[in-house]
Amino acid sequence: MPYATAIDGTRVAHQVRGAGTPLVLLAGQANTHRWWDAVRDDFHAARRTVTLDYRGTGDSDKPDRPYGTEEFADDVVAVLDHLGIERADIYGTSMGGRVAQWVAVRHPDRVRRLVLGCTSPGGPHGVERDAAVGAALARPDRAAVERTLLDLMYTPGWLAAHPGPHAVLGDPAMPAHARRRHRVASSRHDAWDALPRIAAPTLVVHGTEDRFNPTANAPLLAGRIPGARLHLIPGARHAYFEEFRAVASPLVLDFLAGRSGD
Repeated sequence: MPYATAIDGTRVAHQVRGAGTPLVLLAGQANTHRWWDAVRDDFHAARRTVTLDYRGTGDSDKPDRPYGTEEFADDVVAVLDHLGIERADIYGTSMGGRVAQWVAVRHPDRVRRLVLGCTSPGGPHGVERDAAVGAALARPDRAAVERTLLDLMYTPGWLAAHPGPHAVLGDPAMPAHARRRHRVASSRHDAWDALPRIAAPTLVVHGTEDRFNPTANAPLLAGRIPGARLHLIPGARHAYFEEFRAVASPLVLDFLAGRSGD
């Protein structure tokens, strides 16, 4: 397993597949690179994909100290440095979109194009999920929480036809301290004041039926980032990139190739 070494010495596991212009794929909170398994091959006709296991997940180190989305962004750059990649396209979904925001803000010379999927600016300006969803996700019954997550990720019809296993439910081997620190890192994200500094051409993508990360966050992001484009996918929930891959993957590839009129 290849590792990059972060600024603080943490080892960050990463995975590289395909050939072409580098595309970094960033997963959601408490997830490994497996988040992308169902759709990763969609990009390999034209792209070399780079994924990583966030600190606290997968094969990366799991230090028991505070994590933050800015720190995760620096870990991404450590992986790029290790691979000798000067500039890459960045596609982050959910918490990965929060991390991607900071990569583009803190390291603008490393980002060619940016895609922010089903994510939020965070902080007081971000739109929080409703209280009922939050309460359902806070239950101690892990099986019940997973059922709630699946309902938030996919439509009932799609779930009936795709019984799993589902790679977007989190790293099952993640220690409790790391799971907690991921949750805090994501909840404390606040890039609102920094978003206007993003210089990379940006596409914001979101499902219209996303209750996990409310759809209202998408126009907030697109309006805050100079020149950003917004695309809402009708009927999609949080895991739009998988269930609606026939729409989402070509949309992203067209944008990255500059074929979307921006």
